[in-house]
Amino acid sequence: MARPSKHDGVVYKRNDSNIWWMRYRDKTGRRRLESTNTTDWDEAQRQMRERLATRDNNTLDVVRKGKQTTFDEWVDFFLENYSKPPIRAAGTHRANQTALKNLRPMFGTLKLVDIDATLIEGYLRDRLGQRRRVRRKAGLIELGILKATTVHQEFRVLRRVFSVAVRKKLCPANPCAAVEFPVRLKGLFRPHYMPWSEQTKIEEHAPAYLRNVVQIITETGLRVYKELASMEKEQVDLANKVVFIADSKTPTGVAEVPLTDIATEAFRNQIELAGPGPWLFPSEGNRTGHQTEFKKTWERTLRKAGVPYFRLYDLRSTYATRLSAGGVADEWVTQLLRQTDAKVFKKYSQMKLQMKREALTKLNRQANESGDTKNSDTETRG
Repeated sequence: MARPSKHDGVVYKRNDSNIWWMRYRDKTGRRRLESTNTTDWDEAQRQMRERLATRDNNTLDVVRKGKQTTFDEWVDFFLENYSKPPIRAAGTHRANQTALKNLRPMFGTLKLVDIDATLIEGYLRDRLGQRRRVRRKAGLIELGILKATTVHQEFRVLRRVFSVAVRKKLCPANPCAAVEFPVRLKGLFRPHYMPWSEQTKIEEHAPAYLRNVVQIITETGLRVYKELASMEKEQVDLANKVVFIADSKTPTGVAEVPLTDIATEAFRNQIELAGPGPWLFPSEGNRTGHQTEFKKTWERTLRKAGVPYFRLYDLRSTYATRLSAGGVADEWVTQLLRQTDAKVFKKYSQMKLQMKREALTKLNRQANESGDTKNSDTETRG
């Protein structure tokens, strides 16, 4: 019979070093020896307690892997395997690369498990005080203070990097989950719901092809650039009122999308407008052969219509809100949006609050009362 160990774990020094080491046994009883990389006894004891806690929580192997992997090493692997098409859109990959150029100098040499919420919050505060740098003929010049939305984009990329690391068991938890962004971002990620009266005004001032875009997205929820702008005519089946999405942001986005009568008519109009050629939204000046940008025309149309600016992508949110307000179950709305995660629908469903407020304006506080009682009540209130 094996002799029971006297201690759960101990820290000690080797004869040829001032660095404290720790010795403990894992869940299988195997003895582990690790350097704490510190000469501080209290710090060594803290690390020892953390190791024993992760062992008892069955996350010891995860922590050990994270201790062996640097942020730079993981980012290289992440960009190659979880950022490029077809896993993510080319635009998303470029955004990831841009954000990580700024994140690497801060976290690059650190081990994954050594990056915590305090370090991340310190980075964000520091970035919010920096100026935007651009390269011109005269050299590198500084412009104004970085926008909070720019820094928040870097935080979103960092959160995504750690989310994948957690799934791959390189980290026990995502440190970004405990981070509070130091600046309140006014209006960030609050999709705009477009009322029908607003849509009518926009369509009156929009060029024909943009009018078709508005009708198609609000009736189908297609993604603006990844799915609609790059669509070929052969993907549209007007006879059966369906379009096939061959390439999308996520695997669940690849699907057959049913069309309403309004969407079918908008597709028919756009096919006639596009003329000969394979693309639904052709562009001779673009090397792709199709439109890749509606932003300038969209901004100009909103100004003419007298409508405050909102993103063209919010038409997809309007589609989701109208489904939900029409009584469609949230699970079905998620499927119609072709979202991988049902949690994503929460940001769309928040817009139902605005529709509820609109409904409250129609509240009749004197319903089912006689004329005399109604007049009396009005006088009382006055």
